[in-house]
Amino acid sequence: MQFVFDLDGTICFKGQSISNDILKALAALTMNGDEVIFASARPIRDMLPVIRKDFHSYTMIGGNGSLISKNGKIVYSKSFSDEELLGIRDLIDSFDVKYLIDGEWDYAYTGPADHPILQNLDPAKLARNLKLESLTSIVKILLLELSNNERLEKELANLALTIHKHGDENVFDISPNGVDKWSALQELGVQRGNYIAFGNDANDRTMFEHALHSIMIGYHEQLAPLAKETIRYNNHVEQAIVEKILELTNIFKLIKS
Repeated sequence: MQFVFDLDGTICFKGQSISNDILKALAALTMNGDEVIFASARPIRDMLPVIRKDFHSYTMIGGNGSLISKNGKIVYSKSFSDEELLGIRDLIDSFDVKYLIDGEWDYAYTGPADHPILQNLDPAKLARNLKLESLTSIVKILLLELSNNERLEKELANLALTIHKHGDENVFDISPNGVDKWSALQELGVQRGNYIAFGNDANDRTMFEHALHSIMIGYHEQLAPLAKETIRYNNHVEQAIVEKILELTNIFKLIKS
């Protein structure tokens, strides 16, 4: 069985690394012959600092599906087309929007020096902050510090892109058309109804839709109708996640035997 785990708010919290207890449970899955896949909105560059080094060879989906890493190397990248980028650049200029734009490894950032997103941006100093025109193969765009949200949202809808709106953070999270976590799982050969998904946010919706079993961490209104189980946020959330992983490990061990 394949187990797919979102990172932030699902198995790591408040910008911290995945705990040793959860990593131990993930290792138990691997020992059982199951496959663990990490699937995050973060680009691969920003996934590595929160995942212990001995897990860096695990398969990782980054940038909400635009990047795939296997055995420590990026093996797949889906970038915006020239036409998509032209449309986004026009909106950035028209609305004077601040942004974080990711290439396969480096990035361009124009937001304020105290923006909360900087807590998770290249904490290990693995990449360079370049001018936008110096980036090649752009795979993910965050529009920050927005005003005229409704107007901008309508204009973005005309571009036929994959867009997740984070209302609490005043951010639009944009991927190339047709790119999401499920599209990346398909790229890996993962079959519909043949994997377990753990997630917490709207960008996990597509992988929940096609999972055999899905566990929502916390609560999100778009994800809740698709979740088979829920683990609530509280002081014992990590222990509950460990117990659920070990429970599922035992269930599928019995099925295999």
